[in-house]
Amino acid sequence: MAATAARGGRPPVLLGLRDAPMAAPSRGGGQAPAWATNKLGGCADAVPSVRLGCPGCGVCGAALLHLLQVYCPLEASPYHRVANVFACAGKGCWGKPQSWKVLRSQCLQTEEEEARDRSVKQKQESNFAAKDWCDEADDWGVSDEAESPAYTSLQLLGLNEAMMSNSSSREVECASQFQQLRLSEATDVSGPLNHADELLKEYQQREGVDLERLMSESFAGEGGNEKYEKSEVKSRDHTFHKFMKRISVCHEQILRYSWGGQPLFITCPPANINKGIPACSNCGSNRVFEFQLMPALVSMLQSDTDLSVEFGTVIVYTCERSCWPTNHQTPLEEFIFVQEDPDQKLFK
Repeated sequence: MAATAARGGRPPVLLGLRDAPMAAPSRGGGQAPAWATNKLGGCADAVPSVRLGCPGCGVCGAALLHLLQVYCPLEASPYHRVANVFACAGKGCWGKPQSWKVLRSQCLQTEEEEARDRSVKQKQESNFAAKDWCDEADDWGVSDEAESPAYTSLQLLGLNEAMMSNSSSREVECASQFQQLRLSEATDVSGPLNHADELLKEYQQREGVDLERLMSESFAGEGGNEKYEKSEVKSRDHTFHKFMKRISVCHEQILRYSWGGQPLFITCPPANINKGIPACSNCGSNRVFEFQLMPALVSMLQSDTDLSVEFGTVIVYTCERSCWPTNHQTPLEEFIFVQEDPDQKLFK
């Protein structure tokens, strides 16, 4: 997954979806290293020359569990780049920022190539048969070279050109058959439709409601493609409703990635949220939004990896320079902002 800011517009938003395990591409056609894949649960994989260690919870002191690994190199950068998200499974710690950690690790591409060469040599000498990187882990089509946002989006969603072409042809065929079906049945259904229309009018007169007006308010556009039911907005939090409308097109998304973009809050954030994001502890630069974990990940972790962690959304901010000290051997901790889910039952 290569991230790049869109020129002359907003940075692209890439969606991470659960997919079948598959090998990530690597130079020379060989098998990609474990740290160069995206996965759920399991153990965090360290990049060459970096020791990850086991972070502890800032609330109860227990060892944090590994939730997610994201391989996220930046365009025109000589570094491989990995982010690992950890959280405490203790119920008393859910929703508290001290019980979460995100660690960023990097290594120069030349270091990775040298490490890979050594690994290949060792495998040849021992005649070791490589296995899949992780049985339960998921990969969204990552790449260690910068690519166009369009191609990266297809990879991230687990799509390819052949699939898109086949899907398009099937859609055209289905549309044609549906149109013929409607033409052939138009005469047959005209009677029931007239009867249904009469029943609808009787209902509106009896109940004193205007269903057409209510429907138009529910689906009309406001400020672009997003519009909210006015009656809903009056009684529910506007930010939460916006969140639900934005993810409604793809409830399966477990990650939203947009380096330098804008996060999608599930509840109204503090008015001074930007001032509350600390500068990079290593170089002092500002931090920018990079990615966030989505509600669908909660039930997925429980069913696939038996990890029980509740949250609404978890937003990760990282150093805008993506700094990395020379010969550094430990990951750099970035800033994480946790929002609890006001209505978790909707995602289960």
